[in-house]
Amino acid sequence: MSKITIVAKITIKEEFTNEVYPLLVDLHTSTLENDDGFIQYDLHKDLDNKNSFIFIETWENNEFLEIHMKKEHFQLFVKNTENKLENLEITKLEKI
Repeated sequence: MSKITIVAKITIKEEFTNEVYPLLVDLHTSTLENDDGFIQYDLHKDLDNKNSFIFIETWENNEFLEIHMKKEHFQLFVKNTENKLENLEITKLEKI
C-alpha cells in the first residue's frame, strides 16, 4: 500500500484563537509521542493569516492514518474544537 500525505488547513474563528492554538500544539505533540506509522507530522503557521495553521503529514499507509484518527488525542482535539473553526480543509494525497 502507498504512503499517504495529508494537508490539513485549519482556520480558527478569531474569538477562539487563544483557546484552540494550544490544542493544535497538544495534538502535534501527542501524535509524535504516541502514534506509529507517521513519516512526517509537521504543524505550520500561515504567515499571512494568524488564525490559520497547516498540518503536513506523511503516513506509511492508510491503516496508520485510520488508527491515528481513532486515537484518544485526535478524538479529543475534534471534540474540543467543535464550532470553533472557521474552516477545515483536508486534502488526502498519494504520491505518483
